[in-house]
Amino acid sequence: MDNWMIRKIQKEDNQSVAQLIRAVFDELNIPKVGTAYEDPYLDLMFEEYNKPRSVYYVVENEGRIVGGAGVAPLANEAEIFCELQKMYFLPEIRGKGIGNQMMEKCLQSAREFGFEKCYLETMPFMYDAQKLYKKSGFEYICSPMGSTGHTSCPVWMLKDL
Repeated sequence: MDNWMIRKIQKEDNQSVAQLIRAVFDELNIPKVGTAYEDPYLDLMFEEYNKPRSVYYVVENEGRIVGGAGVAPLANEAEIFCELQKMYFLPEIRGKGIGNQMMEKCLQSAREFGFEKCYLETMPFMYDAQKLYKKSGFEYICSPMGSTGHTSCPVWMLKDL
């Protein structure tokens, strides 16, 4: 993994990003109902994040998309709240510090967009992800925020930016 980089999503990445997210869901047996798997824009990520105060980054390795994450306003919440969204990595790049770099890039973008707090949802069995979130300053909260539509994600976290 010497030739990897983090960059903004491009329109031609849509299919690769959707395949990556679906592959991670299958690998980890993440429920498909009530999660990001059902998001209507999963095949149109470039278009979805080509909106104000939104950005999606991909990790590219030798021309192949191997990870991604983004930030966007948290639906039905005050303008100070954003959401860390769709942070998924293929097994081959996990544990190499790339997730930490991606997290920093997303949080820096959130600050630049003027957000004051960042929210996320995850699954209880995603221990490594939660470890990264806690290391980045996220704290557990006792109820969901906004209206993400992800009713199957029972772990909620929030961070002051």
